[in-house]
Amino acid sequence: MGTIIGEGITFDDVLLVPAYSKVIPNQVDVTTHLTKKIKLNIPMMSAGMDTVTEHRMAIAMARQGGIGIIHKNMSIEAQAEEVDKVKRSENGEEKVKMNELQLKYGCNPNQKPSRIYMEEGKDLPIKVLSGKPGYINFLDAFNGWQLVRDLKKATGLPAATSFKHVSPAGASVGLPLTETLAKIYWSERCRQNVIVRRFYSLSDVCDKDTAMLIKREVSDGVIAPGYTEEALEILKQKKKGNYNVIEIDPDYVPAPLEHKQVFGVTFEQGRQDLAIDDELISNIVTENKTLTENAKRDLKISLIILKYTQSNSVCFVKDGQAIGVGAGQQSRVHCTRLAGQKADNWFLRQSPKDGISRAERDNAIDVYIGEEYMDVLADGEWERRFTEKPEAFTREENVHGWIS
Repeated sequence: MGTIIGEGITFDDVLLVPAYSKVIPNQVDVTTHLTKKIKLNIPMMSAGMDTVTEHRMAIAMARQGGIGIIHKNMSIEAQAEEVDKVKRSENGEEKVKMNELQLKYGCNPNQKPSRIYMEEGKDLPIKVLSGKPGYINFLDAFNGWQLVRDLKKATGLPAATSFKHVSPAGASVGLPLTETLAKIYWSERCRQNVIVRRFYSLSDVCDKDTAMLIKREVSDGVIAPGYTEEALEILKQKKKGNYNVIEIDPDYVPAPLEHKQVFGVTFEQGRQDLAIDDELISNIVTENKTLTENAKRDLKISLIILKYTQSNSVCFVKDGQAIGVGAGQQSRVHCTRLAGQKADNWFLRQSPKDGISRAERDNAIDVYIGEEYMDVLADGEWERRFTEKPEAFTREENVHGWIS
């Protein structure tokens, strides 16, 4: 015969009313047995229903001393994955890969609460390996990752970009540097026109050498499809352990439709998945129909960069790297002017004029090659920045001569 068990209770059968008690918590024993061999520290269990218990509920119940029964309304493989997530949670992995991440605030400190999350309970395609990325950090990271992924696909070369407030500040593919550029970028470690608090994106696994380069620059974080052990250790030491390091699943494919809410109204559109390839640039409208392979490569790079830049943008690319991006302006004229000025400065920094030394401050060369050059050449000023006083370096006599 079957055994008649006593009456049971569920969550909504219990109402806890706060009141004064002479009994303190450590004097109370609420342990119980689920079976003769399974002991629980609290008499609580979540049901094995698909609307109640998956790995997150099971983890929460276990950490409080109870037990969660993971439902079976899924494939055997999915069940095994749910159980594996529960087991991995004790190693801290559940904290960095989940379907939701709470953020400190949104675009501005007053925009609370804030979070990023996946619909339908799916896991986010990322792991936060270090730091606590913010709202704009994630926007820069996800946009930057798409850009370098597209660059790698279009050129077959490893790619990198830095984003600042949802627009690329620069981008390039892995090509050898000229002797002059190598000296500017690495030997002298110049940081003119540096954009602080930017976010890096890498198309390939971050190795030790790349991590060392990132470590010395001012930035908020980096996203990549993976990190070597040495690279991760280096990056975790940056900013006293608070540097943002994100690992993204390179195989993740988002839904074909994207949604955005503005003033409570939801906008829907197809994802920006236009392929930038040889076919796209085959219709040459100029009289000269000939494009070198390098020109085709740079044209594709510029179009991909513009794909992830705010509208009205203009981009100059040379030898696989963006040398001028005009974004954030309200007219194409101003975007063109801004991008052109950045491109001019990129060329002018390579001038072989004797007497120029590394600037004590990041903006010294920018001022020197601009229209306000006397700000750094006046007596009492140039001595602080240069080993000897250089001649005036005006655009009128140098832009057209040196760039050409």
